[in-house]
Amino acid sequence: MSQASTHPLTVGVDVGGTNIRASVVDADGEVLDTVQAPTPHSARALEAAIDRSVRELARRHPIAAVGLAVAGFISADRTTVRFAPHLPWQDAPVAQRLTTRLELPVILEHDANAAGWAEYRFGAAAGGHTVVLVAIGTGIGAALLIDGRLYRGSHGVAPELGHLQVVPDGRACACGKRGCWERYCSGTALADTAIEMLATDPVRSVLARDVIRDPGSLTGRRVAGAAQDGDPLAVRVMSDFARWLGLGLAFVSDIFDPDLVVIAGGVSSSAPLFLDEAREHYASAVTGSGHRPLVRLRTTQLGEAAGMIGAAELARAAIGTPLAGTTGR
Repeated sequence: MSQASTHPLTVGVDVGGTNIRASVVDADGEVLDTVQAPTPHSARALEAAIDRSVRELARRHPIAAVGLAVAGFISADRTTVRFAPHLPWQDAPVAQRLTTRLELPVILEHDANAAGWAEYRFGAAAGGHTVVLVAIGTGIGAALLIDGRLYRGSHGVAPELGHLQVVPDGRACACGKRGCWERYCSGTALADTAIEMLATDPVRSVLARDVIRDPGSLTGRRVAGAAQDGDPLAVRVMSDFARWLGLGLAFVSDIFDPDLVVIAGGVSSSAPLFLDEAREHYASAVTGSGHRPLVRLRTTQLGEAAGMIGAAELARAAIGTPLAGTTGR
């Protein structure tokens, strides 16, 4: 049997609210080729755009299967997008539609699960026994792996850690609740915290001046950059972020008792600004502190490619290439 047939190439597609990114990935988790396109606003146009992206890659590589990493609720059999807040799919049999269009096997996966699987197979989560991936970007996505198996829950939507309520009657969340963890610990939260702090305790800083002049221009990336430069308001915001991250990780440890947590997502690139402080808050807040091993905290090794790599690897498993740990629960 040839090397190509033993270890086929697959495509992982990161279906984001702004862009579609598709990559050819080999059995070692190496990205060989990538294309990108804007995300259309209708389901039909979105599926056509994915079709075009995969076909472009298939003209250059022999593709055996496709995996989609989607930020939304995926059915337990990984065929249907139940709901995706930033995509035009609702109760849509996306896997079947794209399988028919592409004439290739297509599977779906929650984007955080795909990233978690990639980090377990090829990155920062390798060797972990009970692993939680916390992807911090616009919001918080999460994945849980237990002894090398992704845990998806009974209906395919676990674990929704970003929507644990940490502040009763706190900041409004797009999910409909108030006080969710991601409203205090995300890229979006960095900007909101800066505005709130400035309203209650004005300070003199470049960031403060920018907020007063144009509050709508403030982003989490801007806050992180200002903190890197030592801006006093931004430093306070990052410290508040670290506190919420540590408290949230204490909740996660109390519930799952992981030996390893991987911090991923766009905010992870600023980890030197908050991770040590978050670790201290976690260590003081976790139940039984001082009488239990503390979780190891790592940052992503695969970065923004993790979702595509994980989706491609899960697609490879779905076509019969043996991989441990792909069961649902």
